[in-house]
Parts: sequence; C-alpha cells; structure tokens
Amino acid sequence: MPESSTIETPSQAGYLRRFTRVIEYIYAHLDEAPDLNTLADVAALSPYHWHRTWQAVYGESVVGTVKRLRLQRAAADLANTDMSLEAIWPRAGYGSLAAFSRSFKEAYGLTPTEYRKAGSHTRFTMPFAAKGVSAMPDVAIRTLAPAELAVIPHTGSYMEIGRAFETLFGTLGSRNLLRPDLCMKGLFYSDPTSVPEAELQSAAGIVIPDAAFPVEAPLEQRSLRGGEYAVLRHKGPYSDMRAAYDWLYGEWLVRSGREAADAPVFEEYLNNPREVAPSELLTDICLPLK
Repeated sequence: MPESSTIETPSQAGYLRRFTRVIEYIYAHLDEAPDLNTLADVAALSPYHWHRTWQAVYGESVVGTVKRLRLQRAAADLANTDMSLEAIWPRAGYGSLAAFSRSFKEAYGLTPTEYRKAGSHTRFTMPFAAKGVSAMPDVAIRTLAPAELAVIPHTGSYMEIGRAFETLFGTLGSRNLLRPDLCMKGLFYSDPTSVPEAELQSAAGIVIPDAAFPVEAPLEQRSLRGGEYAVLRHKGPYSDMRAAYDWLYGEWLVRSGREAADAPVFEEYLNNPREVAPSELLTDICLPLK
C-alpha cells in the first residue's frame, strides 16, 4: 500500500470530480444497461483507459458495481416489499427470471423465493415469544469511546447511502489514503418514521486514524458520542437491516427498561461488500443509550 498523501494534487481532484459524476449517473440510471462509452463521456475521460483507472480505485469493474447495486436493490425489494418476482427481475437487468435467479443465488446463497421466505431478515420478523427467549437475537451493552470521523454527507433514502460510500472510497483512493485498518461507519441522524424519505440525513465515514489525516472537501469532520450503546450484530445483506432496526426499537428497547439517548444511531461495517458474499456481511448496529 503506498504511503498516504497529505496534499491533493489538481490531477487527483480532477479524477475525484469525474468519478463522483459517474457515481451519481449510475444511481440515477440504475435501470439502464451500463454503457462504458456513455460513462466515459460522463467522466470526460478516454473510453480506452478510464475504466482501468476506475477499477484500480474502486477494486471492481463499473459493470460489477452496477450488478452489485442492482442485486442489492432486488434483495431489498424481496425483504421489505410485496413486489412480485415478475416486477423485480427485469428491474435488475436480467433477460429472464431463470437468469436472475441463478445470479441472485450465486451472490446471496438462496434463490429469490427462498430469500424472501428465509433470508436473514426473517430472524427479526418471526414470532419470538412463541419460540422462547433463547431464540431472540443477542444485544450487547457496550461503553464506546468518542471518535472523530471524516464523512461524506448524504440526503435521501437510507437505502442509497451507498452513493456516499462510493464517493468516500473514491475520495480516499484518489488521495492514496485507503488503508486496510480504516474503521468504516454509517451515521443516521433522522427518524425514517417521521421524516420524509427525501429529507433523511445520514453520512458515510471513517474514523480518523491519526492527527495527521487530512480532512478536506468533500470530506467533513463529525464527532461521534461516547458512552453506552446497545449493539446488535447483524449478519447478512445490508438490504435486510430494516427488519433488524424494527426489532431493536420495537421489541428490544421497549422490553429492556432502557431509553435511547439524543444522538444518532450508527452502523460499523466489519467487512467489505467487495470482498465477501452478501450473506457474510457483518454489521454492528449501535443504538445510543441514556
């Protein structure tokens, strides 16, 4: 890993702006087939070379990025909605249900039908009272130290915070600041049950590793409260976590005798979605307590 650069060159800033445009375009046109020439135009880079630069920065091809995001959206539809398979698979960019099912099972370990019935989200929706306390997910009470974060803010659906994480990765990669020991966190400031989806406030960030780490635009510095947190470890796709949140707030919190503190809930990501299957993703959901 090259040493971290503390000064962003004009060339690095230019690539960051260009890749940010590509990220925004991909999210805005996720229903469309990715055309490398069009994306090269968006990036204002040579169609012969830009894709190799993207892959070097992000660790996956742009086609792989689009496929991953489409399958993630499909998994969210299966876990959180009653949308039919006939409506889901064309939106994921597949020519048939059979092709979609093969690709989905390869990524998620279950067919779409199996996933809807028995994915990791069902762990939080089954009637625990009927199965006994031992069947309930574990929540640990931990005292966490305060931390300073470098973040990319996000406004809109929490399901699209990945857009901010892509910009964060691009920013760190273009500045040679990516390190294997960086601690990735997502901060969620708004209550999605009372704030319109388009106005939800969140941020994708990393814990600042040392005093010499440069926090320069588009990065912003945010503080994370120290103190007691209820920590629920979630194993499985990010798209499944809505059910985990509903259980944490609606079941665990009301039965625990504790109260939530006036501070944002955050997620700590313990592995990388580019390196492990969605079913193996580990996320600590951290609810601040009074």
